[in-house]
Amino acid sequence: MDKIRNFCIIAHIDHGKSTLADRMLETTRTIGERDMQDQALDNMDLERERGITIKSHAIKMTHVKDGETYVFNLIDTPGHVDFSYEVSRSIGACEGALLLVDAAQGIQAQTISNLYLAIEQDLEIIPIINKVDMPSAQVDEVTDQIVDLLGCDASEILLASGKTGLGVPEILDAVVERIPAPSGDPKAPLQAMIFDSVFNQYRGVIAYVRIFNGTLPKGAKMKFVNTGNEYVAEEIGHLKMDLVPKEQISSGDVGYIITGVKESKEIKVGDTITLTENPCSEAIKGFEDVKPMVFAGIYPIENEHFEDLRDSLEKLQLNDASLTFEPETSVALGFGFRCGFLGMLHLEIIQERLSREFDQEVITTVPNVSYVAYTTSGTKIDVHTPNDLPEPTKLAKVEEPYIRASVITKPEYIGKILNLCIEKRGMMKNQNYLSTSRVELLFEMPLGEIVFDFYDRLKSISRGYASFDYQMIDFRASDLVKMDILLNSEPVDALSALVHRSKADYLGRKICKRLKELLPRKQFAIAIQASVGAKIIARETISALRKDVTAKCYGGDISRKRKLLEKQKKGKKKMRQIGNVDVPQKTFLQVLKFDD
Repeated sequence: MDKIRNFCIIAHIDHGKSTLADRMLETTRTIGERDMQDQALDNMDLERERGITIKSHAIKMTHVKDGETYVFNLIDTPGHVDFSYEVSRSIGACEGALLLVDAAQGIQAQTISNLYLAIEQDLEIIPIINKVDMPSAQVDEVTDQIVDLLGCDASEILLASGKTGLGVPEILDAVVERIPAPSGDPKAPLQAMIFDSVFNQYRGVIAYVRIFNGTLPKGAKMKFVNTGNEYVAEEIGHLKMDLVPKEQISSGDVGYIITGVKESKEIKVGDTITLTENPCSEAIKGFEDVKPMVFAGIYPIENEHFEDLRDSLEKLQLNDASLTFEPETSVALGFGFRCGFLGMLHLEIIQERLSREFDQEVITTVPNVSYVAYTTSGTKIDVHTPNDLPEPTKLAKVEEPYIRASVITKPEYIGKILNLCIEKRGMMKNQNYLSTSRVELLFEMPLGEIVFDFYDRLKSISRGYASFDYQMIDFRASDLVKMDILLNSEPVDALSALVHRSKADYLGRKICKRLKELLPRKQFAIAIQASVGAKIIARETISALRKDVTAKCYGGDISRKRKLLEKQKKGKKKMRQIGNVDVPQKTFLQVLKFDD
């Protein structure tokens, strides 16, 4: 066990985690030159296309130092704020972390956030400055920032370049010297924690585990502590680029278990595994349950695909433990699911994966956050959809979630960012200068305000120089109203939203204008209205497509033309009474992409 090291790489998005992991795999000869490709550990097309890591990836490497062979279990983690749950799970399976900072960009918001996660779990931190070969690298300035943040000595900071491989051997040696070996007793009762799982079409659920105590032999009968289910370990082994079967895995190891289970509900990430014959006395204190931040309805285009969509979401949930869903119905869209996501990027990725991996084309409703409503009789109601909100006559108050947001940027963008946060009902709480060219702004603002276009606008006004991170603080009373969108006086429940009263007029006008651009014209006029209660706050009209009925009249009396136009008018009126307005699926997705 003293030759094992378990560690992960944490950093802000785009600071070079996956590239550094590639160089480590090359240096330790885990991957042959022939099989090497960029972002070797990222196995989704989507990850390569976008250049981001969506899912944590574990792999085993061997490194020789002073004639001794050491086993490294490396977990490459995502950097985007939406996937911080993946990072917290990976940290639970490690004793150390490589903290990566880009030499050109310095410390960013997510760097600090991930660092705090690692410190809470008592991980040994090895600070590394990456991309030192770039012309814009500011090594001295970034060194000072890391020393201020960690309180370490400047000599402890390693310099590296993921692109050229500079400094990688030193990092591997530092892992051996600084990160402690796992503690545990191979002879004690088995205690293993599931930190991740994937679904394989042919083999069922593959659980990734970290063994804290005891030994698990192949073919042993196991018990899952939280669910109480019992299974046989049909295959166990280590994680290299492929699964490598072994006869047993023991204390300190990171490996995989295949039980042949096809039902995704039966294996829960965070659960403890023990042996049926000699069970452990208590479960491992795992990571907390995921708290979704953004909610949206996902519906199949055809109602008969509802069960297929359920299967797809269950399999996707295995590969992404931070997705939550429950069935719901909608008047306009039929049967579907209310899904919880960690953020807007997470929502976009899930939608894309449903389409690519499971061939499921879906309609997504307006994303919103979860509110708490109190009725006049004192009942507390969790509000996930606008339809859950009680009638205004029975409603005492509504509370919305507030977040503490941290924005790290250059001083010249402070004014624009302040304006954006005030527009989003934010309150400035603090301002810290991390260095002469970097400032941290702390705000408190409603979570609902960052759901739509906050992140995109923050990036555009700061020219990409602002990094953003947030955490929930509490719920606060707020003046929220339900805004409905009506097409020819019929409400479209998929476009209903809960908004602050001060924003209702602006948002209503914007959605009506957007629908006027997007909806196809019909043979009859379509009235698009936004309403709060019985009050109409915005209106647009799509004029009818009409045939020129007077074209055949040349000369003659005007009353002939008038008669034809009156006849057409009556027909249009009748058509409007019986005509339906169908909203194309594409429209639901485009309606919310506002261009200011």
